[in-house]
Formats: sequence, C-alpha cells, structure tokens
Amino acid sequence: MLNIGQILGAGIYSVPGVIMNSVGSVGLLFVFWLLAPLFALGGLMIYGEFASMFPKRSGAEVVYLEQAYPRPQFMVPVMFAVTSVLLSFSATNSIVFAQYALTAFDVPVTPGRQSIIAIAVCAVGMSFVALSTKWSLRAVNILTGLKVLSLVFLVFTGALVLGGFTHISDPYANFRSPFSGSTANPNSLATALVKTNFAFAGWHNAFNVIGEVHTRDPVRTVRKAGLLSLLLVTCLFFFVNVAYVAAVPKDEIKNSGQLIAALFFQRVYGESFAAQTMPIIVALSCFGNIIAVTVGQARVLREIARQGLLPYPRFFASTKPFGTPLGPVCLKYFLTVFVILALPARDAFNFLLDLSSYPNLVFNAATAIGLWLLRKRQALAGLAPSKYRAGNIYVSLYLLSAVFLLIMPWIPPEPGHSDVSFWYATYCVVGLGVLVVCGFYYWLWIIVLPWLGGYTIVEEVERLEDGALTTRLTRKYHPSVETVDNGEQQPLIAST
Repeated sequence: MLNIGQILGAGIYSVPGVIMNSVGSVGLLFVFWLLAPLFALGGLMIYGEFASMFPKRSGAEVVYLEQAYPRPQFMVPVMFAVTSVLLSFSATNSIVFAQYALTAFDVPVTPGRQSIIAIAVCAVGMSFVALSTKWSLRAVNILTGLKVLSLVFLVFTGALVLGGFTHISDPYANFRSPFSGSTANPNSLATALVKTNFAFAGWHNAFNVIGEVHTRDPVRTVRKAGLLSLLLVTCLFFFVNVAYVAAVPKDEIKNSGQLIAALFFQRVYGESFAAQTMPIIVALSCFGNIIAVTVGQARVLREIARQGLLPYPRFFASTKPFGTPLGPVCLKYFLTVFVILALPARDAFNFLLDLSSYPNLVFNAATAIGLWLLRKRQALAGLAPSKYRAGNIYVSLYLLSAVFLLIMPWIPPEPGHSDVSFWYATYCVVGLGVLVVCGFYYWLWIIVLPWLGGYTIVEEVERLEDGALTTRLTRKYHPSVETVDNGEQQPLIAST
C-alpha cells in the first residue's frame, strides 16, 4: 500500500491535459501512459537487484549509489544528499489539492487562495508523519483504499459513457483518427514523458524502508509489492485516460491544465452531487500522497543524516520524541512552503514537477551504470550473481529513458506547447545549477578546506540514545613532525 499510496496522487488527475497539449493526439497520449510504466519496471528490476546486495539498508538510491561509486570518497553521497534536500518538497500535490478543493466549493482559484490552502494542507499531512508512523501509515492505507475506489468509479463512469448511458452524444469522437495532430517535436515528447513519469512516481517507495521489512525474504516481499502495485496502477491509469477521452472534447482536454478530472465530472454529471463530490475525493487523494511521499522521503533524509552528510546529524537522524523522523519532516515542510511562495502560482505546478525530475535523471543514469559496475566487481571477487538479477534489457531501458529526458528538453518546443510562460528550458538550467552547487560544495568541503587546514574529513560512528547509529563527518588533523616518535614525516593526507 505504501507504493500505491504514493503513486495514486496528483498525477492522474492533473497531467493528462498537459500531456495532450504536448503530444497533440489521443493516440500518443495512450502510448505515453504505456511507456512510463515500462521504464518504471526497468527501475524496479534494478532496485530489486541492488536491494538483494544490501537488504538491511533503508534509503534506496542513496545507499546504492554510495556502494556503486565509493571513489572519490563522499562525492556521490554528498551530491545526492544536497540534491535530495533541496528538492524534497511536496508542493505539486499541495497545489493540486488546493485547486481541486477550491473547485469543489465553486470558489475561484486565485494565486493567494491556492498558496494558502497548499501550505495549510501540507502542514496537516506532514503532521501525521511527524507525530506517529503508525497512524500515518494507517491514514495512507485508508486514503489509498479511497483513491482506488475513486479511480474504479471513474473508470466505471467512463464505461457508462462509452456504452451510451449518459448524455454524451458521441463518446467515440476522439477515438477516430487517434494519431491526428501528433507531434514529433523532441521537447514535446520529453515533456509528456516527464509528466507520465511523475504520475508513476512512487514505484520504488517501499525500497526506502526495506530495512524495516521483517519477513523471511524482505527483497522478495518489496519486489513483489512493487510489481503488483505497478500492474494495478497501470491498468487504472490507462482506463482513466480512456474515460477522459470519451467524455471531454480534445481541445478542452488540452486547455484543462491540472483540472481534467473536475472537467470530466462536470461534462458527465453536470451540476449534480457527484460532480461536486468527486473533486473532494481527488483532493483527498493528493492529501494521502503528501503523507505517503513524506514517509518515504523522510527516511531517505534520515539515512543521509546518519551518514553525516547533513549539518546537525544527531538532530536529523534522531527519532525523538515521537519515534518518527521529526527533523527531516520539518525540513521538508519548510522547503515546500518556500517554493510555493517563491514561484508564480500559474507556473508553479509544471515548473516544480519538471525541476524535481531533472537532477534525479542524472542519478537514475548513474544508478543503472552503477549496477553494471557492481556486477563486475562481484564477478572479479568470485561472488555469485544475485538471484534477483535484472535483465540487461531492463537496465538499458532505464538508462536510455534517463538520457532521453536529459537531452531532449533543450530542443525548442513548437509554439504554444511549452508548459510554462517563461523560457522552456529554465528548469534544465536550474537543475544543472543544483548539481553544480553540489559539486562545488563537495570540492570546497572535502578537498580545498582540508588541504588548507591540514586535516582530513573522516567518519566517526556513534550510537544515539534511541539506538540509532549516526556517522558524523569530523576533522582529523595531520600530526606535525615534532609529534612523530620515529622522526619520519607523516603523509600529507592522513589515512582514513
């Protein structure tokens, strides 16, 4: 349920209109809703093999990258840590919640109202995670069940539309010449794939807490849960899009922004009770997604802190006073509030979605390549291959999708097909800027300052009062010539 709870968030209710505006045709809309889970399957197979190598380590990608790239020391975890911290906001789900909540009560969506409600719902959702892991998981399970039922109802409504049981006069109009109007512009295709990938974000969520899975074979349990959740969600998402296309004219889908689901129910049910109720259910889906994402990401940030890659590691790694990762949750909330207030309301959703994906694509590519590197090291060490070995076709698919999405957004889109009102590649520049800042921070902190100060950064492991282990990066100063007993000069850089 943890995987499904994160996947069934704002995506299926908010991105189909943006995708249709990008690709231009119903046929390509459906193609991309089938491509995204295929690439997610490749990632799932990769994570499964990594998890079989390190089954006791929660944190998923940060752990796998650290093991795949141990040199230069601390480089990968430091860059991943800073990127994860800077991009660990839940603004997109909060914004969609605000839009659908306002729509449900026939209140005009204004920038001020959107921001206030988004900040408030984020505070409530993250409070669940901060106060109780048990109750936050229960809330995820309850809201996930509600989300599944709402999507089933949406699919059922779509079937009624296609069967001619509603007032929609020609439900098959959009299905005729399905590829009419299709675009071949690489930027538009990349935008569509970014948006569908966002809708499936969360397929790996259970790997973040695999160290807390107490079964005979945790890897098998988490991997199986991932496969089942991906299959279920793929089917639901595909038929939900069929329902949208059956009830809403193509041009209206293109111009629907993030409110395609509200438009669907208005077209089918008019001003009835169902049309007013379903936006509330969509909003609740976003609320459940905020909780599910926070549960997973807070543990990633805690794992980063336990490695000593955040300031005040004792605070961020501790689970006091509620037995929850309170520090990471608070950090995530403050970052969410900041980005909601810092960006123009009309562009905030698309820009933040695109921005959050771009730096992670670099890590996705590095993860795929890192798996091949670890396999080679295991073979040289005479170790047997993992029984959850991912096929090279899955690794290649995952790698190619990351490379495609890193390159194609730089190509100019067709007029009127950009998903923001400013320069189309702004998020690429900002995303690369985040990585450059991470690299500069590593170079300054790990190389330059120790060289100038005559010390080496080393890890010190300590146990907190609640039993958690935290690694603290500290300075180990080089001994002077006078303090060496044998009179020999010590190495310039002390051994770690």
